[in-house]
Amino acid sequence: MKILFAGGGTGGHILPIIAVARELKRSYPSEDMELYYMGPEDRFGDVLLSQEEIKAFTVKAGKFRRNKSIGTFFHNLGDMLFVVPLGICKAFKILFFLSPDLIFSKGGYGAIPATVAGKLLRVPVFLHESDIIPGKANLAAEKFALEIFTSFPFTRQFPPKKILLVGNPIRNRLLTGSREEAAQWFQLVGDKPVLLIMGGSQGAQRINDMLLVILDTALSQFEIIHQTGEANFRTVDEEAKVVISEANLPYYHPVPFLNENELRHAYAAAEFIVSRAGSGSIFEIAALGKPSILIPLPESAQNHQVENAYAYANTGAAIVLEEANLKPHFFLERVNSVVFDPMETQRMSEVALRFAKPDAARIIADYLLSYLQR
Repeated sequence: MKILFAGGGTGGHILPIIAVARELKRSYPSEDMELYYMGPEDRFGDVLLSQEEIKAFTVKAGKFRRNKSIGTFFHNLGDMLFVVPLGICKAFKILFFLSPDLIFSKGGYGAIPATVAGKLLRVPVFLHESDIIPGKANLAAEKFALEIFTSFPFTRQFPPKKILLVGNPIRNRLLTGSREEAAQWFQLVGDKPVLLIMGGSQGAQRINDMLLVILDTALSQFEIIHQTGEANFRTVDEEAKVVISEANLPYYHPVPFLNENELRHAYAAAEFIVSRAGSGSIFEIAALGKPSILIPLPESAQNHQVENAYAYANTGAAIVLEEANLKPHFFLERVNSVVFDPMETQRMSEVALRFAKPDAARIIADYLLSYLQR
């Protein structure tokens, strides 16, 4: 049994694939299952995939650049005329000899060669769409797909007869963190509510800059675990030491990046979470039942983070603050309005858990296995 995953190469594609792969192995613990991945070069993703014993094939896929300039036009034209066709040819050759039983695509430009080659070779293709507004790659691949798994209700532009609403696959290990482990790992003091602030890999600097303005005031009320982004860590750490009073310094815990083990403990310790609005983060936060503020990345493709954020916030589980309204003291006021109101905290937590779909990875894995075992 051979299953090929395909994706665009970002964490938003790789991490759900890992979640599904783990469930496939759990449901079908047999040595004859072989898992593969095809996508663009991604060192971080390759490390994660190798840890799960998923063999990765690197295929160049080109990229559609959205900014408008003469240079961008010629870059896009070159990719369409040369890089994409060459990528499809390479994918065709790999798939011809590999002969996978099905392809599970997470979308993104990096999935195009695998899905096109799969269609040419008559390999069954299944898609998963994380966002409420589908990405261009999944819209293009929709005609190839037997079924399309979606994360949000009312995902747009797909034929309803192909849609299966399952949620976004999350790694269930993230739901098993420990406050005690977090206290040791992050050296938490433990006498104030804990905020977890995650800027993500893109746009973290703007969240960091906002936080630094009010950091000492915030630390007089909260203990903060702050994922700064690796590129920003040194600057934030140095600036924080200047603005934080000596009394508040033990309550601030900046980290450049949270691996899976660190993240699950940080999630367990947090009373409140501040995050970007990628689908993966939203469904993790919901499954944990944590109140949150979502700050959508304005540069996200098709404005999908803004759409994701409001789709989730409309349930009452979160507050959306777009960057245009991200004023430091207003941000702190909104956090206070939830954390120090037990009834509001409880209400948001209950709504988040009702929205959550923690079994998405298992449902997808079982569906794929049942298809192969027909």
